[in-house]
Amino acid sequence: MKTKLFSLALIFLSIMAFPSKSFSQYYAAANALQSVLSPALSGSGRYKGFVEAGYTHTLGNYKGDFLELSTSQGYQYNNWFFMGAGLGVDILFSQKNDKWGEGLTTPPSDKPYILTAPMLPLFTDFRFNIGNNSSVSFFLDLKIGCSFLLSNKYVAIGDGYLTNREYFFLNPAIGLRLPVNKKNPKQAFDFGVRYKLLTSNYWYQYNNNITLQSLGAFLAFEW
Repeated sequence: MKTKLFSLALIFLSIMAFPSKSFSQYYAAANALQSVLSPALSGSGRYKGFVEAGYTHTLGNYKGDFLELSTSQGYQYNNWFFMGAGLGVDILFSQKNDKWGEGLTTPPSDKPYILTAPMLPLFTDFRFNIGNNSSVSFFLDLKIGCSFLLSNKYVAIGDGYLTNREYFFLNPAIGLRLPVNKKNPKQAFDFGVRYKLLTSNYWYQYNNNITLQSLGAFLAFEW
């Protein structure tokens, strides 16, 4: 029963990560994901978990930092492929630039702005190991899903405001895996660098879309 609920959660997150106007595309994506999950549902999959902490800094004109904490839970299908679902808490520390306020009126009185905001990412996690898991090796990781701003207030950043609460979330990473237990090679520390992409509505004198890009490092423990 737990594996069925877990698979349904993964299907839901994957659909959210790839929005489409066509129900048939949703159905095809769900069927594809179900076929990937079949080893776990048949009992051949192996449970695996991760907990991660990291810090990233935005690139470009929209400055800010993200303090990140997340966990992923899923199945290690073989020595090189993991798939799971996860959630986290990101704290956004945004910055206003020198032009902020020029030509701007104050934001609507029912939504005053803030500079520090919590966010909740929900994602599907894919990890590919390169090398022998019993020794030091490399990995590639991809998290894709959505992130929610846990505030009703606008976030002041750059020369304007972030105004929406839902964001598309893309988070690829590369790193080094260091096993910590010879008797149980599933336990390891991970060190790596990651890139984060968020899409958002942006308000200066009119609404438009922007992409927030950030780069940083992380530390994780897996078991």
